Amino acid sequence: MSTATDQTQPNDGTGLPDYPGTRSPRCPFDPPPVQAGWRRADGLLQVRLSNGRIAWAVTRYDDVKQVLGDPRLSADGQRYPQLMETQQHGQPQAFPRMDDPEHSRIRRTLTGEFTVKRVEAMRPHVRSLVDQFLEEMIAAGPPADLVRTYALPIPSLVISMLLGVPYDDHAFFQTRSATLMRKGTPQEERKAASGELFGYLQDLVKRKEREPGDDLISRLVTERVVTGELTPLDVAMNSMVLLLAGHETTANMIALGTLTLLENPRQAARIRDTDDPKVVAAAVEELLRYLTIAQDMLVRVATEDIVVGGHLVREGEMLVFGVPSANRDNSVFETADVLDLDRDARGHVAFGYGVHQCLGQSLARVELQEALPALLRRLPHLRLAAPLEELSFRHDMVVYGVYELPVAW
Repeated sequence: MSTATDQTQPNDGTGLPDYPGTRSPRCPFDPPPVQAGWRRADGLLQVRLSNGRIAWAVTRYDDVKQVLGDPRLSADGQRYPQLMETQQHGQPQAFPRMDDPEHSRIRRTLTGEFTVKRVEAMRPHVRSLVDQFLEEMIAAGPPADLVRTYALPIPSLVISMLLGVPYDDHAFFQTRSATLMRKGTPQEERKAASGELFGYLQDLVKRKEREPGDDLISRLVTERVVTGELTPLDVAMNSMVLLLAGHETTANMIALGTLTLLENPRQAARIRDTDDPKVVAAAVEELLRYLTIAQDMLVRVATEDIVVGGHLVREGEMLVFGVPSANRDNSVFETADVLDLDRDARGHVAFGYGVHQCLGQSLARVELQEALPALLRRLPHLRLAAPLEELSFRHDMVVYGVYELPVAW
């Protein structure tokens, strides 16, 4: 039995390593090498986050699952303001920054929109959008920036239509999203972007109250606000969360997944040359595991003293979860640093774990299962139009990816 060690937390973070490793970035598909060292050596140590706060880094798979499933860990941004630094006066709490039972109560008002059955019914529409943007990119001719012409517009349009957000406003919400997702954004700029986006969605909720449509925001207004389950401000805040997450994460997975496959042509052939949807689905799970683009999004605070990986974490201390590292844990995934699209990667934690597991994961899977095979089949000679070492990767964002992906065919 391991003995818990009590390490006194420094006050100013002096001498602590940066997380996720700004001086040791991803390279470019693997987690920062320093995290592999943390996982193998001890798995739990104190780090300094990009906002200067101190947290325990949890990097081993078993530790990540243990703690994310532990009710003694809090995501409540009102109880622990250090978890939520962009919220402004007058803004309600978003459901990912709540604990149960309030978290579950709000989440239940949204889950019906993201069930596997509901999302599968959207697949033909997702497929038509994939075909549309492929046609437009091919018609414009090479070279093309795959991020701008394909990876970003598909999930942006899907989440916009699901929520009832006019896609014509995509430039507005994408620029504000980038500000909020950038780790080095000054606090005033971050709060301004949050306020502008929240204000936009408040106005949209009011419009849906007057003229409801066939969309999620309208249904929340007509079915949940009228009963008192939600307030219009709740609808605006949680719609903002879904809008941000719904396009940022999937867009970066499409682009980074494509780049990964271009660098691994034999693996790409597994997707391109099959008509078996089960093979494609398994390949997507392996890409999710292998790339794991959530960098330091998962943070919690201990509500009482707990022991994690043999270390004592005291009440009030923060923890940050290295899910990219956890998904490369060789004790769970054999030869975890190898991309193997035939692997059974189920059980990965790319979408988190526990009660806060990603609400939109079924939608993300459908988008990836449609976007990646269609691209490879339609353009079998797709290639990079710039050297890999010249690409600009999103080391400074909470969601990893590539800023631009120049391709030709």
